[in-house]
Amino acid sequence: SQEKSVVNKMQQKYWKTKQTLIKVTGKKEDEHVVASDADLDAKLELFHSIQRTCMELLKAIELYQKRICFLSQEENELGKFLRSQGSQDKTRAGKMMQATGKALCFSSQQRLALRAPLSRLYQEVETFRYRAISDTWLTVNRMEQYRTEYRGALLWMKDVSQELDPDLYKQMEKFRKVQAQVRHAKLNFDKLKTDVCQKVDLLGASRCNLLSHVLTTYQTTLLHFWEKTSHTMAAIHESFKGYQPYEFTMLKSLQDPVNKLTEKAEKEDLQTESTKAVQQDQQTWSCAKCDLTCLRISVTAGDGEDVLSALQGRCNHKQNSGAIDDLLDLQPAENGMK
Repeated sequence: SQEKSVVNKMQQKYWKTKQTLIKVTGKKEDEHVVASDADLDAKLELFHSIQRTCMELLKAIELYQKRICFLSQEENELGKFLRSQGSQDKTRAGKMMQATGKALCFSSQQRLALRAPLSRLYQEVETFRYRAISDTWLTVNRMEQYRTEYRGALLWMKDVSQELDPDLYKQMEKFRKVQAQVRHAKLNFDKLKTDVCQKVDLLGASRCNLLSHVLTTYQTTLLHFWEKTSHTMAAIHESFKGYQPYEFTMLKSLQDPVNKLTEKAEKEDLQTESTKAVQQDQQTWSCAKCDLTCLRISVTAGDGEDVLSALQGRCNHKQNSGAIDDLLDLQPAENGMK
């Protein structure tokens, strides 16, 4: 019996090793066996995606923090430079440089506030990777071992069934032993398969909750940063509106943005003037329309001539030729009524 148990273990190791070689070398396996694990393979793809993207997110957060520090430092240096140069210039340009320099220094300080929620996000994702992902990874490894053992047992049973003779008792007994081994391996594999699917689902939901909770703080901080800096920049822009733009003679490449700003300001002025003219025309037309209504009421009452002459004088005073034409068109109707 001991010899049989040793032989049985050796045969199990043999078929398990053969299945491992098939998996490593990438040889084609039985399509029905592979199809039965389609849902499990989909969960494993999701797990590996979560594992990979968490690592990429940690690297991106670390790089993002470095870029924020570098940008804040450069912005602060530029602000100090503008303030120092503006203090030496007593013209309006000096005032603009000082105000812009203060705004840049303020923006650089506010930008550093983004590091706190980013640091918290980094810690939460790192903890999630070390605990939740590592635990799921251990379960996946155990499941893969039992799956290899189960598929190896299937190969063993397939090999035995090809040489099976139902009339021979020894071969039937051997087939029953292999069949029992397959059932035992399948029970272990199915249990871990269910555990893996449940853990991967829980892992995905936990990551979504983690990111939605932590990123809310980052989003709020970012919105406050942009509100403060945009308000400061807008105030500076309004305070120096109408200043004569500087013409660059040496660095001509800097002249194009200035020209674009000048053209934009001119277009805005023209648009404002045209809007005012349209509004004035609409007001004049509404007044003429009101006068026309009064004229019709007066004509009905029998005082058309006096009202017509009065309105014509009023319209001539307003220099509104369109309203006069409308009034003159009413003369035939007025004569007919008389």
